[in-house]
Amino acid sequence: MKKEIVDNFIAPKCDEKIQVLYEDAYLLVINKPSCLLSLSGKNPLNIDSVHFRLAKKNADIRLSHRLDFGTSGIMLLAKNKEVNANLTKQFQSRTVKKRYISLLAGKVSDTMGVIDLPIAKDRLLFPRLKICHIEGKSAQSHYQVLERLTRPVCTKVIFTPLTGRTHQLRLHSQAMGHPIVGCDLYGNSTTENMAPRLMLHALDITFEHPHSQKTMTLTSPCPF
Repeated sequence: MKKEIVDNFIAPKCDEKIQVLYEDAYLLVINKPSCLLSLSGKNPLNIDSVHFRLAKKNADIRLSHRLDFGTSGIMLLAKNKEVNANLTKQFQSRTVKKRYISLLAGKVSDTMGVIDLPIAKDRLLFPRLKICHIEGKSAQSHYQVLERLTRPVCTKVIFTPLTGRTHQLRLHSQAMGHPIVGCDLYGNSTTENMAPRLMLHALDITFEHPHSQKTMTLTSPCPF
């Protein structure tokens, strides 16, 4: 008998507004606040989300991708089914490029590198995932150090995920021995309490506009 997985997470109230970075007749690009769900949860207490707020103005709005609850930054949304199909195809073919800024606990010694570790579901520790070379799906993240800080000791990096697995950057950071500051799933009590939020921000995104076919790059300035 398959064990039912229960998610008891209740999102705290998010008073921060969604910032519109770009809008036209086909798509919408926003800056998602940290601690706002991308999509409403099954629990009615988790109804507030990016989709819930934006659907009040456009009932056909669609998420072309998602950001974790604690992650802030740039999100791409489609205004109709056809545009969403185009953008989804771009994500699936990995032609969409995204970069993230993050603060990692401790001093990362190498200036840059690629983390190549497969990711799988962790059926015992939902909603966590795990590094697993047997069941995991291929996942690669490129990182480059931007700054090394001393108080507290942490390292600011820019991540370029080469694949798009759930929790990929959080898991890969943990596997490096430098969990993301403020991460409640893959850090420890010390690194989690170093910041009031997950220190991960979706910095920019590059994609082909579904109507004009022009390459677009849009940026959401990092708040930390």
